[in-house]
Amino acid sequence: MDPLPAVHTRPGLPARVSVYEVGPRDGLQAEKAVVPLEIKLEFIDRLGEAGLAVIEATSFVSARWVPQLADADELMARLRRRPGVRYPVLVPNQRGFERAVSAGADELAIFVSATESFAKQNLGTTLDGAIEMAAPVVAAAHARAIPVRGYVSMCFGDPWEGWVEPEKPAAVAARLIELGCSTISLGDTIGVATAGQVVAVLNCIDAAGVPRDRIALHLHDTYGQALANVLAGLESGVTEFDSSAGGLGGCPYAKSATGNLATEDLVWMLEGLGIETGVDLSTLVATSRWLATKLGRPSPSRVVAALGI
Repeated sequence: MDPLPAVHTRPGLPARVSVYEVGPRDGLQAEKAVVPLEIKLEFIDRLGEAGLAVIEATSFVSARWVPQLADADELMARLRRRPGVRYPVLVPNQRGFERAVSAGADELAIFVSATESFAKQNLGTTLDGAIEMAAPVVAAAHARAIPVRGYVSMCFGDPWEGWVEPEKPAAVAARLIELGCSTISLGDTIGVATAGQVVAVLNCIDAAGVPRDRIALHLHDTYGQALANVLAGLESGVTEFDSSAGGLGGCPYAKSATGNLATEDLVWMLEGLGIETGVDLSTLVATSRWLATKLGRPSPSRVVAALGI
């Protein structure tokens, strides 16, 4: 089988899309067995070789909470930075910010919630408290001319509260833009969103005054709806999508959650629509197959399994 899809363009879709690779951070952090630093570094380098222009490298979270990412400082010190590739890192608080800056990070991301329950269960605070905790981080980053991305979790459904009203993530996104975040990534954290729901949330984002070109979608594939939701986003003018090479990562808040949208599956669909990504699919598939052997299990990506490169 040809490792590239047949191309049939559709009017009204963007000509190019930015793929925001989260595998080294959001994907690997879910692994129970600690992945050796050498493998993480090679994984990141292989992703850069495959053409990923944005690779979220790690998170400066407490090692007590996420032992998998305890090597963040050393990883950044040894990271081989490819020209033209961005390597953002996630910071949970002021302490994480200070560590990240000391390690040479030049792009950051912060993490808040669209629901009170998730803020309490996962962040140990309220929805407002999470935003208030992020505010000084964004301000300090701006003082150093460091861009900050804002992640908003539980934008579509919450395991404790059920369906999330579209106005909730829209209000949080507007507050993060007001704080100074450059981009807002809307997370379908438990993978329950449907295409119509994606459009409804994006319409509320518009009503809240947040420009469409500052919105990204972070989709999980728990119910097999991630690519349908990507298409809904494309038709609504979204041009940045988060994904994880090989479909790495799981969601502890939903039973049988299959984790992040696989970068290979996303790229296959985008290329079939004639949308440029800058990603070499064959190299990316080979990278995910290599990592799968290191992790001791097959990749959940449908494209990785189908191509068998």
